Amino acid sequence: MTVILLRHGRSTANTALTLAGRTPGVSLDDTGHAQAAELCRRLGDLPVEAVVRSPLMRCRQTVEPLAGTLGVDPVIDDALVEVDYGAWTGRPLKDLATEELWSVVQQHPSSAVFPEGESLADMAGRAVTSIRRHDRRLAEDAGRDVLWVACSHGDVIKAVLADAYGMHLDQFQRIVVETASVSVVRYTPHRPFVLRVNDTGGDLTSLRGDPAGRVGDATKGHASSDAVPGGNVA
Repeated sequence: MTVILLRHGRSTANTALTLAGRTPGVSLDDTGHAQAAELCRRLGDLPVEAVVRSPLMRCRQTVEPLAGTLGVDPVIDDALVEVDYGAWTGRPLKDLATEELWSVVQQHPSSAVFPEGESLADMAGRAVTSIRRHDRRLAEDAGRDVLWVACSHGDVIKAVLADAYGMHLDQFQRIVVETASVSVVRYTPHRPFVLRVNDTGGDLTSLRGDPAGRVGDATKGHASSDAVPGGNVA
């Protein structure tokens, strides 16, 4: 099974340099809407069979045009929602950078717990579990490989990619996931293969599959038997 991890388009909070978190009503800005339209061109002719998204508005606005092009109804999954940043939610990044916790988030994120919010470790656990659960469900329902899209947020996608790489969560700040970027992971019975990371304009035709119905060739070349407060702000 192959999942396209799609970060939402640029939001008004991204341009305002504030930590949106789960603040209601944070929408895409003009650039974000243009990015959402461009995704229809990039992904619209791929054999995508399912779209799953975070419940937040910026993810809904990102996938609605694409889902219409693909002819699928998006599924909302609360487990793909943004990190609960608690008391940090809505604050300017320049102010958060002065907090003692900021360096912990950057250097030792597996121990970071946001005041009145959740831990990054808990976020990673729910996100990875969600992606793998949908992957298994789609495989069982279809009885074959399926290409699908999961639209979420920067840190959430970075956590899923870190798991796919076999990286400790403390290394996930090394991964960059920009707005409207595409990262691709193929899950197999033995291991995940990270096919793309932070792709904002590359050719995605390799994801169309082959005549046998297999999406891509993730095992080629392998023996057989993919800031918050760090630059990827919600």
